[in-house]
Amino acid sequence: MGLLDLFKKGPSLAEMVAKKAIVVDVRTKKEFASGAVPGSKNIPMDQLHIALSDLDKDQAIIVCCASGIRSGMAKRILKTSGFTEVVNGGSWSQVAKHTHP
Repeated sequence: MGLLDLFKKGPSLAEMVAKKAIVVDVRTKKEFASGAVPGSKNIPMDQLHIALSDLDKDQAIIVCCASGIRSGMAKRILKTSGFTEVVNGGSWSQVAKHTHP
């Protein structure tokens, strides 16, 4: 990722929701059990590389976690693995506001 990539505007969370993006929550199973976006898929960050084949590379994906840090790393992993539409939604509670108002 180059310096210009930091300023590249991607699709908004609302646009991704309109595209029927799936939500992938990269928090631990314990964190996920304490609250999550309804219908989201839990793939803990330390298992993401193993679970890549379980995801469709052409499906729009919103990644989330507790604060946006792990989901930022997950977005990078997915993008470098050939996934075409991935957005870091930040915290799961923020994503929930957009997907289930």
